[in-house]
Amino acid sequence: MAPIGGTGVPIAVIRDANSKTWTTDRVQTNLLLPLLAATTICTAPAAAADLVRTAPLAPRAVFDWSGFYIGAHFSAVAGHSNWSSAPAGGSGSIDLFDAFQLFKGTGSYVVGLQAGYNWMLPSRWLIGVEADLNSPNTLGGNTGNTLPSGTVGGHDHQALLGGTVRGRLGYALGGWLPYVTAGFAWSYDRLRWPPDPALAQQETALLWRLGWAAGAGIEVPLSPAWSARAEYLATGFGNGTVSFPIAGERVTSNVLTHAVRLGLNYRLGDDLTRSEVFTKGIDALELERFAVHGQSTFTWQYAPGFRSPYLGANSLKPNQARQTFDATLYVGARLWDGAEFWINPEINQGFGLSGTFGVAAFPSAESYKVGADYPYARVPRYFIRQTLDLGGPVETVQGGPNQFAGKQTADRIVITAGKFSVADIFDVNKYAHDPRVDFLNWGLADALTFDYAADAWAFTYGAAAEWYTGAWTVRAGVFDLPVTPNNTDLDPAFGQFQLVGELEHRHELWGLPGKVLVTGFLNRARLGNFTDAVRLAQATGTTPSIADVRRYTSKTGLSASLEQQLTADIGMFARAGFSSPNLETNAFTDSDRTLSAGLSLSGRMWGREGDTVGLGGLLNHISASRIAYLDAGGLTAIIGDGRLPSPGDEKVFEAYYSLPLYSWRLTADYQFIANPAFNRDRGPVHLIATRLRTQF
Repeated sequence: MAPIGGTGVPIAVIRDANSKTWTTDRVQTNLLLPLLAATTICTAPAAAADLVRTAPLAPRAVFDWSGFYIGAHFSAVAGHSNWSSAPAGGSGSIDLFDAFQLFKGTGSYVVGLQAGYNWMLPSRWLIGVEADLNSPNTLGGNTGNTLPSGTVGGHDHQALLGGTVRGRLGYALGGWLPYVTAGFAWSYDRLRWPPDPALAQQETALLWRLGWAAGAGIEVPLSPAWSARAEYLATGFGNGTVSFPIAGERVTSNVLTHAVRLGLNYRLGDDLTRSEVFTKGIDALELERFAVHGQSTFTWQYAPGFRSPYLGANSLKPNQARQTFDATLYVGARLWDGAEFWINPEINQGFGLSGTFGVAAFPSAESYKVGADYPYARVPRYFIRQTLDLGGPVETVQGGPNQFAGKQTADRIVITAGKFSVADIFDVNKYAHDPRVDFLNWGLADALTFDYAADAWAFTYGAAAEWYTGAWTVRAGVFDLPVTPNNTDLDPAFGQFQLVGELEHRHELWGLPGKVLVTGFLNRARLGNFTDAVRLAQATGTTPSIADVRRYTSKTGLSASLEQQLTADIGMFARAGFSSPNLETNAFTDSDRTLSAGLSLSGRMWGREGDTVGLGGLLNHISASRIAYLDAGGLTAIIGDGRLPSPGDEKVFEAYYSLPLYSWRLTADYQFIANPAFNRDRGPVHLIATRLRTQF
């Protein structure tokens, strides 16, 4: 739910790492274009309090390969697993490769992190040691369902996590470092019997594997601290055995994989005690045609005990804590005049409270509607942005996540196409829009009635055009909707879609800047009507299900947003919105009318310039037909207590305090939620959270 290029606050460039400049030759630069454009590694927007520092180039000939380094890589992986089962006697080979599926976002790709140390000998030979951790998106496969005995069998094999510890031997050849590598590998796999849970009672077994790794690669310097690499790596694991007691079967299998990796490394130096990475952070890489930024965010949230006289399938549960973690790289390449390509590979892990159920105005926008116990890879954004200058005053654009430094005219047209979040471009408010920086609650990050197109991770395919002229901006976009409401998969035929329009006016009040947004949307999709669902359930004597009454229809909504600087240290925001009252949610949450407002206070008022305090309130309302559906036991995407005899509006108050902590930003957050899931019988709920984030 975080925007492509930040919250709208300019990003400050505070330090150059070195005054010396250098250039690579044309041949090497052209070779690096596809390498960096394809490199995908460890999503997040910059904020006013976050500082981006650039790393200018240094002579390729004096690049120092020695010392500690950290980095990240993206891999395309293929392989197979040979298996046999006893006593049924089945055997075979599983193809572990899964081709990239555009509208699912899945495939056999891996995002990983690495760290190592290099010794550079006087002879220019390099000896190094490296360890890495790899998070796959999909790395697995399954067997057939019938064994030679005629019984249902076979299994599903998925790699959950893996890594290696390897030595490296290389030779510094001018500006290139070719090397070979070998060492140990490990993997943590999940096996299920049978592969299809609909066939029989499914059993799950987890298996640690130890094996070997070997490969070769080449690395080239990009700046005094940054280098890029391409690498081939094979890993092999001998036989491992798991048992499935219910089926009475034992499965023995081995694994062999082949990976092609593209990666980036950041040099820390020989003495970590003198490295500024812990106090000032990593220097962003900003070259003429390439840029790399990154972020990592950890969020922990706790719900203590509260009044809970009854529970439903989607209820918020008391006395629980949940955490989420993500790490993102923003890798960009200039394509032609005014055109940029950006890709944001990401590692995610964790769940929201109660699995992201129980509150329509959910308390953490760092939580998606899906999650995992183990870190997994996603590529939430890859898009092209074209800027067409139309004239007017020339503005300086400072570099940051998904944004090259440069110049643009005040009057311009900006076209964005690819995969990204609708909220990257629409309904942006610099005081309340980025859950990695400001408010955590869904309803303070965006208007709850803005049912914007998205998969379960809040991203989709589409295109948007923005026309900036004077104090006005007009935006319009078309986006793909999920194949069914709140699904992980997008509609491959684009038969369900969303049209979005927005009008923005920038102004000054008493010499202080502000803006007003009006945003409207039209969804054309297969959606259910709550009244129809209740009537069908009454006629059949069943519990209502919105999925039973879906038909192709239109859903509309309109919202308004205000941001206004009140003093040099105080800013305020407000939103209001409404949407079609009787139709289910397409991709966001349950809301028919919403109102929110709040303040952002700079710590400069009490002598802490880097600190920020946020105060926000929210009122969320649903229609009588949705209430009747919930009271009859119906479930929506994220709420449903089994009954709703005492309905009431959800009311939320959130306060946070954010402060810099060396190269990180630490936030303490509190939320008060009255009538969670619109149920006056439950709560109120008092939530506490902490958030730790770094970015470069």
